[in-house]
Amino acid sequence: MSKKIDSALKTLVKALTKHADAVGGSTVSLKKSQRTTAKVQAAATAYAEAVHTKSGLGSPFSDVIAPGLENSTIASLEAERDAIANGLTGPIPTQKTESL
Repeated sequence: MSKKIDSALKTLVKALTKHADAVGGSTVSLKKSQRTTAKVQAAATAYAEAVHTKSGLGSPFSDVIAPGLENSTIASLEAERDAIANGLTGPIPTQKTESL
């Protein structure tokens, strides 16, 4: 096994173990679960990159269903973001407040 793949695998397993500990208990801390989720995502990305660099194969996680927003919602948000970035939207209306 490649040293980089082996290292990325160890990091991924460690991140998954910490995530399971964080979310598998009787009480779940939102902040801790979010931190461990971010570490799992980063470790999975690093592993997929190591595999791709060594073998040229795609991500082993490409078929994993991602819970979250639907594709149509993501597409709509991306279009809105791009429109804002390209200056295709008008100014955002503001309201003045009365001074007390």
